[in-house]
Amino acid sequence: MKKITSILMLFCLMTLSVQTVFAQEDSSSTDGEETVDSGAVANDTVAEATTEPEATTEPEEKAEPTGLQVLKNKFIEGGPGFMSLPLICLILGLAIAIERIISLFWMSINTDKFVAQINDEVSAGNIEGAKEICRNTRGPVASIFYQGLDRSDQGSIDVVEKSVVSYGSVQMGQLEKGLVWLSLFIALAPMLGFMGTVIGMIEAFDAIKAAGDISPSVVADGISVALLTTVAGLIVAIILQVFYNFITSKIDGIVNRMEDASISLVDILVKNKIVKA
Repeated sequence: MKKITSILMLFCLMTLSVQTVFAQEDSSSTDGEETVDSGAVANDTVAEATTEPEATTEPEEKAEPTGLQVLKNKFIEGGPGFMSLPLICLILGLAIAIERIISLFWMSINTDKFVAQINDEVSAGNIEGAKEICRNTRGPVASIFYQGLDRSDQGSIDVVEKSVVSYGSVQMGQLEKGLVWLSLFIALAPMLGFMGTVIGMIEAFDAIKAAGDISPSVVADGISVALLTTVAGLIVAIILQVFYNFITSKIDGIVNRMEDASISLVDILVKNKIVKA
């Protein structure tokens, strides 16, 4: 559109220049020097019209920065010293969260199918076969079943229940491993951001004191840089909080399956008269 507008402007200027030339040629009664001057003016006008499109050509558009470039610029503006602290919390927190998520998915099994296999072996009187299935199955449910079956030879349901409850507590601790550090990074990231903001505000006031003037440029630059650390800390805390809630919900689901399975184990042992109620 700009090129079309430039061409139309060129055409109009050339038309006006031609009309000026013919008007100067018709006025032959005027002085020769004035005619020459008019021709020179016309020629200058034509030259300006000819060169004007070069000046009105479309300027080159500047490439807009991408999201990664914007983050990089903000990281530099906030100061690598303070911005790196929330970044370290994010990296360590994500490492713990990803490890926990992979472990929890690896521990998840089809509990109904597993309980059915144990029921078949116990009904057939093959306690050792049931133990072998537990040893070859991953996850806390299989570990609890193995401990219960291993104590079944004592003939008391109380012993089996105590064994299941005690080993269930051990499995709970393994499921929640690393969550303490993840919760620490969630709480630590905003505090580090606030600390960077406070230090940045102190530096901003020192700059105002050194300048001897509360100019908007001095105040705005210092405050904007200081607040970037708070924003970084809050973003890190939000991201890690989402992972933390997902992990805790996954752990709650596994714990519920553990409790249901332990009840099923006791029912299986009592029904087949392996232990006395």
